[in-house]
Amino acid sequence: MDLVKILSERYTKKELPEMNVGDTVRVLVRVKEGNRERTQAFEGTIIAKKHGGINETITVRRISYGVGCEKVFPVHSPSIVSVTTVRKGKVRRAKLYYLKQKLI
Repeated sequence: MDLVKILSERYTKKELPEMNVGDTVRVLVRVKEGNRERTQAFEGTIIAKKHGGINETITVRRISYGVGCEKVFPVHSPSIVSVTTVRKGKVRRAKLYYLKQKLI
C-alpha cells in the first residue's frame, strides 16, 4: 500500500456520526489556555463540507448575539473531541452560503 494511505487510515476517526450539509451539530473542541485545557462547545448549522478522507472539513455557522460566526473544523483533527448531530436538516444544495445573508 501507499505510505499516504497507511498514514491516513491510521489517523482517521472511525466513530464519526453521519453528518450532512443542513444538519445542526454540536462540535466539542479541546481548547488550550496557558497550561490548562478545557472543552468548548460550538453549536450551529453545517453550511459546507469540503475535501474527503483525512483532509475533510466542515464549516459550521451560528448566530451569536445577532452576529453570524463561522468556523471551519477539520473533522479528523485531534483537537476535536466529538461531533454530535442535534437535528437533521433537509436541503437541496451542497453549499448553504446563502445563509450568510439571512439572520437565522
